[in-house]
Amino acid sequence: MTNAKKILIIDDDPAILDSVKAILDSNGYLCFTALNGQDAISLFNKENPNVVLCDMMMESIDEGAKIAKVIKTESPDTPVFLLSSIGDATANTISPAELGFNGVFQKPVNFDLLLSVIEKN
Repeated sequence: MTNAKKILIIDDDPAILDSVKAILDSNGYLCFTALNGQDAISLFNKENPNVVLCDMMMESIDEGAKIAKVIKTESPDTPVFLLSSIGDATANTISPAELGFNGVFQKPVNFDLLLSVIEKN
């Protein structure tokens, strides 16, 4: 398991964290979870994940975009994906890349799609 891809999941909803983590864990990924931006940045710096999944609205409406920008500044090559119930609407009005995201996963998350994308990143 030492070669497992590391995934950081950031969401203020424990049910979302638990469900996404359970699916990824069961598929051989090593997952870390954070309920807020401060914990997310700390875990990112400590664990150096291969992929980040991040909710948009947590402590503030655009908390996810702030986290994505910090991660992209520190590690430009790390893929950061938006996990959001407003993902489709956001993607229709502004490019996810402008917010610091490599792509969008709409909640509820399509786990087959999630696994496929993570495998490629």
